[in-house]
Amino acid sequence: MSASASSRRERRLSAALTYLQIFAVLAITLFPLFWMVLSSLRHNVDIVAYPPRLFAPLTGDNYRNLLGRYTFGRYALNSLIIVTGSTFLGMLLGVPAAYAAARYKMQRWAFLTLVARMAPGVLFLIPWYIVAIRFRLTDNYLTLIATHTVITMPVIVWLMISFFEELPPDVEEAALIDGCSIFQVLTQIAIPLSVPGLAVSAILSFIFSWNYFLFALVLAGVHTMPLTIAAFQFIGVSMIDWGGLFAAATAISLPPLILTLFVQRWLVRGLTAGAVKG
Repeated sequence: MSASASSRRERRLSAALTYLQIFAVLAITLFPLFWMVLSSLRHNVDIVAYPPRLFAPLTGDNYRNLLGRYTFGRYALNSLIIVTGSTFLGMLLGVPAAYAAARYKMQRWAFLTLVARMAPGVLFLIPWYIVAIRFRLTDNYLTLIATHTVITMPVIVWLMISFFEELPPDVEEAALIDGCSIFQVLTQIAIPLSVPGLAVSAILSFIFSWNYFLFALVLAGVHTMPLTIAAFQFIGVSMIDWGGLFAAATAISLPPLILTLFVQRWLVRGLTAGAVKG
């Protein structure tokens, strides 16, 4: 066998193995999503059937019940208020903190913000619950926004530190010489030059807050219940409405998925830009 033929064979084998790996990863990743959507279009008896019925009849009753019998719109609005508020508050606090950590070499202190991501959520839940009960702040949007900021702000701080470290110090020093204050340097120079990082931070914070479950489970009430908690209405004492539960899970998954698809190009660009060091 010639060297060129052997080389072509190796390239084809390498390509085949690459595609096989990609297919395996996609199958493992996407199959649960496929099964969730498929189950949301089935009757309960077909969902729990064993062995599974792959060609069971489809129905839209689960979505009709979700939108008709339950105040789905209200729960969606609650989720949007909490997520938007926590993302805004996290950006308001996290961006200046990241700039200070990057410019004054305070990364070790900034590391403390990661405690909120590394520690179990229940560690923060108990103090928050005691404070909320003491001051009658349960079932309150501000309480939920503040608690979700504990989840979003560490992400923002550590993403933005890498972006601010990439900015040329000479530009900021020139602005200071021209009479700008530190606040003006941050708002008029550093932030405009870090727009990709801001976009990535806001998107990831939105997704993390939207999917977070624990704080709202304890602190939310009838008037502030988000979608992640409302899905529990399909779980009863004696039975579970699997079709409704899968329909609710599908509806909850759609906003982050659609957002990610629309901003995928900017998300990847922002992540890679912040990861490259000069």
